[in-house]
Amino acid sequence: MGKYVERLCSDIASCRAVAAERQAAVPDAVDSVYLGGGTPSLLPPEELTRLFTTIAREFNVAPGVEITVECAPGTLTEPVIDSLVSCGVNRVSLGVQSFMDKEAASVARLHTRERTLSDIEHLRRAGLSNINVDLIAGLPHQTRESWNESLEQAIATDVPHMSVYMLEVDEDSRLGRELMAGGTRYHAHFVPDDDATAEFYEMACSKLSANGIAQYEISNFARAGYESRHNLKYWTRQPYAGFGVDAHSMLPAIESAESIRFATTDSFEEFFNSANIKAVPVSRREALEESFFLGLRLNRGVNLNQLHQQFGKDLEEYNSAIAELASVGLLSQEQNVLQLTPKGRLLSNEVFEKFIEDPPSMVDINHVRYSPNVVIPSEGRPIPQSGEGGRVEEPRR
Repeated sequence: MGKYVERLCSDIASCRAVAAERQAAVPDAVDSVYLGGGTPSLLPPEELTRLFTTIAREFNVAPGVEITVECAPGTLTEPVIDSLVSCGVNRVSLGVQSFMDKEAASVARLHTRERTLSDIEHLRRAGLSNINVDLIAGLPHQTRESWNESLEQAIATDVPHMSVYMLEVDEDSRLGRELMAGGTRYHAHFVPDDDATAEFYEMACSKLSANGIAQYEISNFARAGYESRHNLKYWTRQPYAGFGVDAHSMLPAIESAESIRFATTDSFEEFFNSANIKAVPVSRREALEESFFLGLRLNRGVNLNQLHQQFGKDLEEYNSAIAELASVGLLSQEQNVLQLTPKGRLLSNEVFEKFIEDPPSMVDINHVRYSPNVVIPSEGRPIPQSGEGGRVEEPRR
């Protein structure tokens, strides 16, 4: 852990020089900091302090900055909580996934409902009341009744922010491989089908809204004034700098390109043995594509007038796609604001594809996999995906 934090601090200190070599600029002012994914609450307090001290030294951290740390329930010892407070952390994201012990255990989560509720109480006593709770729809053993109980328990905690994802499995995860093979290991045969998972997601949207926790992004819900400032930067294409294994950045270009996206390797070993960082210029056309498929994730949608001011007549190329998606009930347009419909949120992947150059033809919306937490990047462009701190997939130890 010490070696990893040392490398992070070194990369933070050298980021301006690295960006300049690739014709990009790193803004000096910082108004949000996010530490995650993974489980940074496992870091020793002295390493957490070292990391945040480096950030404060290298950047102009604005007053009222939002500082979030992802934590796994069951890892929050008193020294760790004290360290978070002393480092200025004012927001915690808890990877709860489920308040049902059997469901959490089925995906190798080590916490229980009782421990999670205890952690929330300890955080509040320490003054950390701005808490996000992650829930996942579609876990093994999950039923309509158990999902409803998880939602009710989450609401009862009175946390101001929740993220709700649909379980995404692929061949890179053991559960995904077993599910695709039709096997029974890792509780794969107890994973709800797509229709049930989609129903759970819709239940969450309805139930959270009825309890004053409004949806503001496909997978994110908040009480008034508690929307995640950091994650909103992704969806509104504001600059951000990322450090660590599989970290992404989007920075203003000094010349030619509209912006430049950076990505570090997703290999832990390669991260220490190579300084190679992938840098991909984003053209004006690609920036417009991103403005659509990132901005549409937000319930407020995209303002076509604002896009026209920024991109001019290029916007007209999407008129037919907008009309087609509206005709099948996936998009709605009121005056100059374009938004996903409730059906469009369930089939967001299919909507986003229409705003990418040379997209596939319109799919049959009755025969697609539900995809409320998927973002489609065009080739070579690393795009952050939904929710608290990154990609949504099978939870791992």
